[in-house]
Amino acid sequence: MSYDILCRFLIDEFSRDFATLLMGKPIDLTILSPKELSVEPIRADSLILFPSEDSVLHIEFQTDPDQKIPFRMADYRLRGYRRFREKDMRQVVIYLRKTNSPLVHQTEFILPQMTHRFEVIRLWEQPTELFLNAPGLLPFAALTRTENPEEVLNEVAQLIERIDNRQQ
Repeated sequence: MSYDILCRFLIDEFSRDFATLLMGKPIDLTILSPKELSVEPIRADSLILFPSEDSVLHIEFQTDPDQKIPFRMADYRLRGYRRFREKDMRQVVIYLRKTNSPLVHQTEFILPQMTHRFEVIRLWEQPTELFLNAPGLLPFAALTRTENPEEVLNEVAQLIERIDNRQQ
């Protein structure tokens, strides 16, 4: 199973957990198909609409650095603006795999007379505790800032065993 499929499933099933992590509050999210923004094919991993906040949250998961990310984020933002002019849009790139590449620190796309900014989360810099408090974030816990990923995996397994809802 690829990271994209897994990450998309987790956002679909646990959107409140991602909203809490990224927006600071547990908002119910509605998935918006990237096809709704198409001018040409779009590869956004997840474009999520916050109906109660009149804003759009765009989450892009990246396993490895990609020099095209800043352009893609600007492109997605302009497409989002075309469809939802009245809505704010928050964009977050979540890097999954630890790297020393300077590309994972890029947070803007710049052209003459145009600058677009977006947020970046590097999982290996995030406190593990943030990911142990919500079922939808548990699969990412071992990728966070920890000295002992195996210990974190064991803790995740124990937390999963305590979930009453077997389907979840």
